[in-house]
Amino acid sequence: MSLSPFDDPNGEYVVLANAAGARCLWPAWADVPAGWSIDFGPAARPACLARIEARPDEPASKSH
Repeated sequence: MSLSPFDDPNGEYVVLANAAGARCLWPAWADVPAGWSIDFGPAARPACLARIEARPDEPASKSH
């Protein structure tokens, strides 16, 4: 049974953000979908999840 790329504990991830400020976990190797940009990472899964959960009401970074 293979892991989903979103569940790989050894994978490298980024946090994506959209114009509305929503964030999501995304595999670092995958293309960034239209309408999204990298807000954090690449980093380990726990660090990316911490970024998403730390301040869900904070607007996503505009620096990327």
